[in-house]
Amino acid sequence: MRFRQQPPLHKLIPALRVWFQTELGQELLAAERAQIERLLPTLFGYHLLQLGIDSQICLYDSSPVSHKFIVAPALELGLGQNSVIAANEELPLERNSLDVVVLHHALDFAQSPHQVLREAARVLRPGGHLLVLGFNPLSLWGLYSRLCRKRTEVPWCGHFISHWRLSDWLSLVELVEVKLITDFFLPPMAAGKWRQRFSALERYAKPGRSYHGAFSLMVARKDVVGMTPIQPEWRRRKLISLPIPEPSARGKHCRENREFR
Repeated sequence: MRFRQQPPLHKLIPALRVWFQTELGQELLAAERAQIERLLPTLFGYHLLQLGIDSQICLYDSSPVSHKFIVAPALELGLGQNSVIAANEELPLERNSLDVVVLHHALDFAQSPHQVLREAARVLRPGGHLLVLGFNPLSLWGLYSRLCRKRTEVPWCGHFISHWRLSDWLSLVELVEVKLITDFFLPPMAAGKWRQRFSALERYAKPGRSYHGAFSLMVARKDVVGMTPIQPEWRRRKLISLPIPEPSARGKHCRENREFR
């Protein structure tokens, strides 16, 4: 699959930040946050990472994981202490070190979505969970992104990766799909009064009944054959080595004499 050529993420962030602050962007973000907050309390572990398009958007507040942090592509004012400056394609983290990874439109606006997914799978420990939030091409938003004249503007310049293609990618990095949710069935109209006229779509196309929402949330688990979850070093119990007496030569000779009688 050939993707639209994307500029570096740090150049898209100002426009994405402005769009998510619009009325339409806030409604979409609220729907995404509601679905994330339903899932994160059920996922446990020691470390959680969020990869996204804006370090000011935090989606992991409802998670019970104690250590949570976010990756920012560039240094800027207002970054929290739990922020790491790095590219989504090159994470400065150890292999098999994280329990939960959240991708918030990180694949939609990546120059190499395959590499971002590979990095997320690399740092995820066996048994860990990956949550992928992205625009759904099988929706009114996906149709609009193909037909509108603003295909070079955010968010319509995103990749809009389909469910079946993402499932293929997950299998290549040893991830198994666990759940798929789509939500926000209103059309991408900037005027709120026009969106209200389509409010019936929200009542009839509830999450779980339809797969044509504006965004999709896929949950995957890293299942690796022959591997077990790695505990942090401070969690491992150290066994006390006890001396084991060696058998004496006298007992050995006695047994040999009895065998040859």
